[in-house]
Amino acid sequence: MKPQPGKILLFPVPMGDAAPAAVLPARNIELLRGVRHFVVENLRSARRFLRAAAGRDFDIDACTFTELSEHTPASAVDAMLAPALQGHDIGVISEAGCPAVADPGADIVACAQRAGLQVVPLVGPSSIIMSLMASGLNGQCFAFEGYLPIEAPARNEAIRAMERDAARTGRTHIFIETPYRNLRLLQQLASMLGPATLLCVATDIGGSSECIRTRTAAGWSRTDCTYMDRKPSIFLIGRR
Repeated sequence: MKPQPGKILLFPVPMGDAAPAAVLPARNIELLRGVRHFVVENLRSARRFLRAAAGRDFDIDACTFTELSEHTPASAVDAMLAPALQGHDIGVISEAGCPAVADPGADIVACAQRAGLQVVPLVGPSSIIMSLMASGLNGQCFAFEGYLPIEAPARNEAIRAMERDAARTGRTHIFIETPYRNLRLLQQLASMLGPATLLCVATDIGGSSECIRTRTAAGWSRTDCTYMDRKPSIFLIGRR
């Protein structure tokens, strides 16, 4: 008789310097302590999270870890489900925030859905939703655009298209950038967007230097933005 398949448990990781045990629901911690097989974006940060969240008596050396990053070949992901097919739960852990949202964990979730396995999303922080909540922009209609194109012509057109759509529909457009490019992107946005277009930048959400500000593009052009240099940030374009 085949064993009952295990579940795929998606464990959010606090952002910034928040202590996991202080901010995560007790159910998350209870489930986490029962898992021995993990698929993680980064081994070092995952082990650090487990030590902080599951407690000192959690036997981390009895756990198996498989890394799933943006560099993992698609052909290697299905094999990561082997413990679940043998009856064991698998925990999926991102570096920060919610697994599978702007995160390579989406690949194993897609495989699990194709295999008919149960996927369990657990409550926790999402910088995308938290930035929208605090922006004052339209939270009824929004789109997450991920990373903008790297090439200048395509990036410029993406920015113009988001601004046109926000002006026409009121939709909020949310996107991200590699932290060391934050200042360059903000300068580009401030110069390209219409002076009255609203732009929110949410920096270091959950961290000690958290800052979430919504201003017009013209207002950002007059703002000292060095505080966001090399810090995780979310950008939102919209109107009210």
